[in-house]
Formats: sequence, structure tokens, C-alpha cells
Amino acid sequence: MNMKNVYKFSLVYFVAFFVLYLNGYSQYAYKRIKPKYESYTDSIKNVEYNYVFPFWGQKAYQRGIDIQYPIGIMGNFFWADQGIIIDDFQLGFDNAHDGVLDFPLTPVSEDFLSFGHNTNQSYSVNFRPDIWLFPFIDVYGVFGYGRSITSVEVVLPFISDPATNRFISTVEQGFATNGFGVLLAGGLGPVWFSLDANMTWNKPELLEKATIVNVVGIRVGKVFTFKRRPQSNISIWIGTMFLAMQSETRGAIKLADALPPDVWDNKKQFVEDYWNWYDNEATPVQKKFADRILTPIVDAIDQRNGESIVSYNMNKKPKSAWNGLIGIQYQINKHWQLRSEGGVIGDRKSFLFSVNYRFLAFRKNNG
Repeated sequence: MNMKNVYKFSLVYFVAFFVLYLNGYSQYAYKRIKPKYESYTDSIKNVEYNYVFPFWGQKAYQRGIDIQYPIGIMGNFFWADQGIIIDDFQLGFDNAHDGVLDFPLTPVSEDFLSFGHNTNQSYSVNFRPDIWLFPFIDVYGVFGYGRSITSVEVVLPFISDPATNRFISTVEQGFATNGFGVLLAGGLGPVWFSLDANMTWNKPELLEKATIVNVVGIRVGKVFTFKRRPQSNISIWIGTMFLAMQSETRGAIKLADALPPDVWDNKKQFVEDYWNWYDNEATPVQKKFADRILTPIVDAIDQRNGESIVSYNMNKKPKSAWNGLIGIQYQINKHWQLRSEGGVIGDRKSFLFSVNYRFLAFRKNNG
């Protein structure tokens, strides 16, 4: 039994969210200028910082710390590919599609239905406004839209023929994302570090409720400043990310939408395989379960009653919650930054490219 919607949201968000989180990382809060840039360091120490944000900005400059401009707008493109796990599957059925279930949501044993190799690819375009409240604390929002392609392998163990006991459903849909996050950043010796945590609400086109995704990222890197242009630099880093998402999903879809076209096109063979298993292989316990849940659905397929309603409840999670990251950023000047980051270690593979524009705002009134 292929639950198209199940896949839609389960993977869509899982990856898409992950995407939106990677997008907004300011990888370091500030950098101390080296002594060899003495003239530039002296100019920084003499800056009269007449802006509200970040708080303590003047103190940072007095210590020779070149802080970023406090306000930023970042545009991001993100792609990701990852595996997902679906378990604790429950099934209900409304054959008359009158709002009354023929049987309530019932756990389905893996002897009758299981999920094989499930993957999700997603990409998103989003923007991330942010503001540094302090030289070491950045807060930001995430707003974007993307599309997800989810492939789920559904296995019917009660059908012995490997050519007909499994099928793959592929579903594509769009999703919108909104969220917020907080980043802590600083320096320790020659390196910088950051700790980022965020929460997003991801609303797919085919669902009534959004899925909540939480992401925590840790990065450690180093800045290499250009000798002749101290305002320009290249930063490289490594890191890791943890992703957790709301796991329980409940919904209802038409049987016509739950099964791929090839099941309907070959329904005669599908029905024959089921009754062959029922008559010749099923145990009395299996028949009791089949009579309650599977037989009504097979009968609806045989009658091409695609209007019947399939209700479901399940848990979904990423195959791997952690993955490794490597990244690089080129700061052209204090206004413009270009960034790229890849997820290269672990089940989740990803690529991020972003453009960041930063500026000064909220001048103090010294009246």
C-alpha cells in the first residue's frame, strides 16, 4: 500500500527544513586584526561607532576587533538528498467515503506492509534577515519556498513474487518555510566558532498543518585576511549538524491517490496475487487480520473504487540525524559576502550557495 501523501510531507520537510537551516549561518561574529595590519588596526580603534546595534559595538572597536555590519539580508539556494525511515504505521479505511471508518486506525504488521529504501530530494530558495544584537549574538528569521521529490518503496511481504510485491511512489510538491534562530559566535586563539539553533514551520501544499523542524549546528573555522585589503578575507570551516523533526503524521487520502498508476493498470494481477496468498499461504491469524483491513481495500481496488478514503498514522524520521559539513566564504568587503557549504559526511548530502549583503542602520541620537 503506497501512501503518497505520507512521503510527501515526511521527506519534503525533513530535507527542505534542513535546507533552510543551513542557509543562515554567519560563521563568525568578529575578528581581531593582526599586528601586521597596524594602520588598519589603529583606524579601527579610533572608530566612533554611533549605531545602536550591536550593543557594545564601540567597545569591540576600541579593542581592535573588526565587527561585521549589524544588519544583513542573505539570499540562499539549497539542495539536499537524504534517506528517511517510516515506522509505527497504522491504517484505517472508509470504503463508503461517508466519514465513518469501516475499521479504526489499526497497527499494520510488517508481515503485511513495510517500507524499503525511501529517499527525498529537495531544493529551496529563501532569504534570511538578521541582526547582531551583540558582537557575539545574532538573531535571524528564515522565509522561503521550495520543492521536494520523495520516493518511497512500499513492500507487500504477503505477495511472494518479487516482481509484483513492491512498488515505488514518487511525489513532488512545493512547500513554504518560516522560522527563526539564534547564533552564538566568537573566537578562541586563531580560530572562530559558532553554535546555531533554529526552529522552522514547514507547510507543504498538500497538508493542512505545518511540520516543525529543529536544527542545531556547530562550526569551527579560520579567517585568512588579505594583506593589501584587510576588509577582505576568506574563511573556511568544518562542522556538524543535528536535525530533528516532528515525527508523528496523521492524515487521510483517497485510495486513487494512495496507489501509483501501475497498481490500477495491473489490478487484476494484484488482486489475484492477494487471493492466492490468502487461500494458500496465510495462517488463521493472518487471515483474521486480512479480513479486517486488507480484504476491504483489495475489494475496492478490484472494483476500481478510488474514492474510498484511506486514513493513516505513522512516525517518520531522517535516516541519519547527524551529518558533517565543510564550507568556505569570501568576504569581498564589509558589505558583500559569498558563501558555499556542503554536507559531505553521513547519509544526508547537501549543497548551499548564498549571497549576503550587510549594512549599518539605527544610528544613535546623541542629540
